[in-house]
Amino acid sequence: MNLLLSIVSLVLLLSLSAAGFAQTPAKSVEAPVADIPRQRLEREIARAAQSAGGLAGVSAIHIESGRRIALNPHERFPMASTYKVPIAVQLLSRVDQGEINLDQMVELKPSDFRPGSGILTSLLNKPGVILSVRNLLELMLLVSDNSATDLLLRLAGGPEAVTARMRALGIRDMEINRPTINLIADSAGYTLPPEKEWAPELFKKLYEATTPDSRQTAATKFETDPRDTSTPEAMVMLLERICRGDLLKRESGALLLDIMERCRTGPARLKGILPSETIVAHKTGTIGGTLNDVGIIKLPEDTGHVAIAVFVRSSGKEIQERERAIAQIARAVYDFFLFQPSTPPAVKQ
Repeated sequence: MNLLLSIVSLVLLLSLSAAGFAQTPAKSVEAPVADIPRQRLEREIARAAQSAGGLAGVSAIHIESGRRIALNPHERFPMASTYKVPIAVQLLSRVDQGEINLDQMVELKPSDFRPGSGILTSLLNKPGVILSVRNLLELMLLVSDNSATDLLLRLAGGPEAVTARMRALGIRDMEINRPTINLIADSAGYTLPPEKEWAPELFKKLYEATTPDSRQTAATKFETDPRDTSTPEAMVMLLERICRGDLLKRESGALLLDIMERCRTGPARLKGILPSETIVAHKTGTIGGTLNDVGIIKLPEDTGHVAIAVFVRSSGKEIQERERAIAQIARAVYDFFLFQPSTPPAVKQ
């Protein structure tokens, strides 16, 4: 009997010791059990965000349940090329209203070609190029073509029309103000001549005439410019509406999501460390110290969709480091909403 009591006592002592090694940090002990996974997610997002350098902003919503997670959700960030998503929404709204036809052809003049991302300037920058609105839309979203973007922004009614569309949707913390050519010029610190003089060779000369110091001054100013900015929360509001399918007619909404799912830029960002079969409809943005990715992640096994925006600004770190941080944030959010499909009830003490 004494031997049995001794064994029981030893087992209890070892159990208590093991519990001591595994206990939650003191600041989390009093938290409701239901909040602990969320707190872990918040800590992981903050850790990954810090590794990106500069300032990071995150907003994510599990669309079916309405649960949210965020870091600096109301801070303004340069959208860079992620602003091509609201441009696409406004353009397709005009398609739905019969003002534009996706099959109508658009001729590109020499002054329509832009520097930066895309293939039109690098491969087809000669007079006589004619593409359909649908072709231009795919180029804008698939490969982030800047020439296609400025043409479509013009067809969409200009920056003011895009911003007005966002206001009509109740999205107030998002501004679309400039074509991509002005974004590029302002971020690099050179002044554009009259439009009739624009050409790829001219843009190259204008950039080469700048100095490292002038470019740094321009980049710093660009990072704090309120134009063409969005909060993470505003962008996620737009993505949520796109996913719900209540912004556009069925055909237009399906087209937008289909193109975003085939986006070829930024594979190491939101999609970076997600399971390879994961469907992500997204759009990236990169300019100077700004590196972004925004999109809709489809969770497996009918567990829903996550709209997510990750913005990073004023970072001096290498692109690969910033991309890794975005990938880590996306994976943490993915795992949380996959394995916590609904908030569990708190355990009564």
